[in-house]
Amino acid sequence: MTLLTVQELAKSYMSHGRNVTALDGVSFTLTEGQTLGLAGASGSGKSTLARLLLRLLAADGGEVCFAGEDWLALSGSRLRQRRRSMQMVFQDVLAAFNPRATVASVLDDPLRIHGIVDRAGRPREIATLLERVGLPASYAVRSIRELSGGQRQRVAIARALAPRPSLIVLDEAVSALDASIRRRILELLVELQRERGIAYLFVSHDLAVLKAVSHRIAVMHEGRIVETGPADAVIDNPQSMAAKALVAAVPRLVAGQNSKPATDNP
Repeated sequence: MTLLTVQELAKSYMSHGRNVTALDGVSFTLTEGQTLGLAGASGSGKSTLARLLLRLLAADGGEVCFAGEDWLALSGSRLRQRRRSMQMVFQDVLAAFNPRATVASVLDDPLRIHGIVDRAGRPREIATLLERVGLPASYAVRSIRELSGGQRQRVAIARALAPRPSLIVLDEAVSALDASIRRRILELLVELQRERGIAYLFVSHDLAVLKAVSHRIAVMHEGRIVETGPADAVIDNPQSMAAKALVAAVPRLVAGQNSKPATDNP
């Protein structure tokens, strides 16, 4: 079943006195429980698209239908209520957290704000979230500053999971991690999707990362989607110049070298 439909999304802004088109009529769909990899070089518009979907930026035009609702028309209490269904994991996790916060406070906030569990039940829910992302429950008392990059990214994923969303947008969420940690995080995301049926919009410039997690890939270039298809088809037989350049930038894209997502849902 279709979870997200984006039609003709547009966004422009002024830079150094000139108008820059960041998004130029972007359209795509995302099915429940699946992953759409959004690929593109720096400046292609993919991060702008992610922020528009999260309502961190306002679109100039176009439509977004999320879980049957006009997402761009929501405001006030209705938007706050529905935000729990669409969460985001950023590239710069340390900047996304208050560095003085503890892990428990980071995870307590979405549980409290969205009324997921009552106050008495939150410590147990926090422990469950940490254990699910591969961290001991004892980490709840630690400061965010004490954690390694990989551990902070696991906490970021746990925070995104806390409101029990149907969609998580990941914006270059593993690009700052070393190869071994990146692989473990990707495997975790695939496992969580299989367990919970979460859909991902996974933004990355790295096709090797997208090959590991994506059912489909959309390639962006200069604010437009120039190619869309099954992940293996786009990687093995790219049609657009932008996709060919991304494939050429990865020395080795060996079939089966990474964990693969679950079989496509109808």
